[in-house]
Amino acid sequence: QVQLVESGGGLVQAGGSLRLSCAASGSTFSSYAMGWFRQAPGKEREFVAAISRRAYTIYYADSVKGRFTISRDNAKNTVYLQMNSLKAEDTALYYCTASRILSKSGSTYDYWGPGTQVTVSS
Repeated sequence: QVQLVESGGGLVQAGGSLRLSCAASGSTFSSYAMGWFRQAPGKEREFVAAISRRAYTIYYADSVKGRFTISRDNAKNTVYLQMNSLKAEDTALYYCTASRILSKSGSTYDYWGPGTQVTVSS
């Protein structure tokens, strides 16, 4: 079992930055690949970024590539999502997820946090 709690969301102007954090507890953090997904009102949940257990492999959605950076600190049981050059279309509820397998598919992830809201004003 893994418990995940996101933080760092908020309201920011277009072009600004936010850094999301996700603290994990309950199991060996370094055993899990970690991912970020998001869901905007009226839209389906979509993949944002994922990082392998030792950060050797990283995936990004095309829509965030070059603007967002995923990283992890296994000593702190935390995964991060640095978001720069934010756009209004980045507005969504952002979820942190954990899986034994690195994937871009939400169905692969076994554990999900409650989410943190990111709102970008244009």
